[in-house]
Amino acid sequence: MIVADVEVEAVLLGLKIAFLVLLYLFIWRIVRTVARDVRLPQESFMLAPQQAAAAGLGPRARTGSLVVLSSPALKVDSERTLDSTPVTIGRSADNDMELGDDEFASAHHARVEPRRDGVWVQDVGSTNGTFVNGVRLEQPKKLVAGDVIRVGETDLRFEA
Repeated sequence: MIVADVEVEAVLLGLKIAFLVLLYLFIWRIVRTVARDVRLPQESFMLAPQQAAAAGLGPRARTGSLVVLSSPALKVDSERTLDSTPVTIGRSADNDMELGDDEFASAHHARVEPRRDGVWVQDVGSTNGTFVNGVRLEQPKKLVAGDVIRVGETDLRFEA
């Protein structure tokens, strides 16, 4: 009986030592990796304005505008200049172009998004759909100058 207790304690002691050795190896590996990373030269994430512009990362120039052709909610011939931020269109007050008086527009109807490859429009789950040049959008569509976007009863012309 005493011999069995001694063997169990010896096995447990061996397991404890093995656990400590593995723990120290793990910590040593972490310290070695961190030390190697600290010794390597680090790249700066700060760019001068000229470098950012050369890389195409600077503020974007004007990408176009949306001109109101007809609308029960917006003033005709008013213009919304597009920059690098998306423009949301709908009846809800949290949209960039609020169409509160347009009964056929959904709360969140459409999104016009300037991208590097052009300006895109997409329907965001509206009830009555979003139309470009009379064709209902099924997927995002790249706009070209002169395209007419219909959201509810509001007509917007894209000008580049």
